[in-house]
This record gives sequence, C-alpha cells and structure tokens, in this order.
Amino acid sequence: MGKQCEVCGKKPIKAASLTFSHKQIVNRQSPTLQSVKADINGTVKTISVCTSCIRAGKVKKAQPNVRKSA
Repeated sequence: MGKQCEVCGKKPIKAASLTFSHKQIVNRQSPTLQSVKADINGTVKTISVCTSCIRAGKVKKAQPNVRKSA
C-alpha cells in the first residue's frame, strides 16, 4: 500500500499556509512510517506502521530467531 499506516489508517494530509499577499501554499504532510516485522495471527509479516502506533504498543514485533548453542 502507499503512504498509509496499516494499523490505524493514518494517511497524508494537505496543509495550507497563507502568505502576506494571501497566496495559498499547499504542502503535503505524510505520517512517519516505518517498516516493521510484526507478528500477525501467528505469522510474521512486514508492514508499514506509523511511529505513534509503535510507541502506543499497538504492534507486536516479531521475535528474532535465536540459535541455541550446542
């Protein structure tokens, strides 16, 4: 998917600022997304998640495979 959080659905927004002469300058503000390997229903998938969802604990990160020494 594009620039959208797969957990909360946060998308880019349009933000406008006005100059002194009332010209409107439109900027696109996109959410801060990170690719995270998450554990979803027992399977590990790489999803794009915004940082506010990561900090809030809405995503359970997948545990890395750890080799046991013999």
